[in-house]
Amino acid sequence: MNGMSASELAERAAVSRVTLRNIETGVTSARVDSLLAILTALGVVDRVIESTDPYRNDAARVRIDEILGAGGSL
Repeated sequence: MNGMSASELAERAAVSRVTLRNIETGVTSARVDSLLAILTALGVVDRVIESTDPYRNDAARVRIDEILGAGGSL
């Protein structure tokens, strides 16, 4: 976790250690605000957001071109 303990990550993300553990182990799903806080604390939020941008993803761009080329719309 970028060299920090789980307790430090939980503190930086302003979530409880129990919440963080439950997310890690799949006991519960992360709320969007908690997920963004954790990603920010890890310093990877920008990378994650960019990776979900369809215009930065080759496979998604191909699919978009296929849809638009077939007269479809997004």
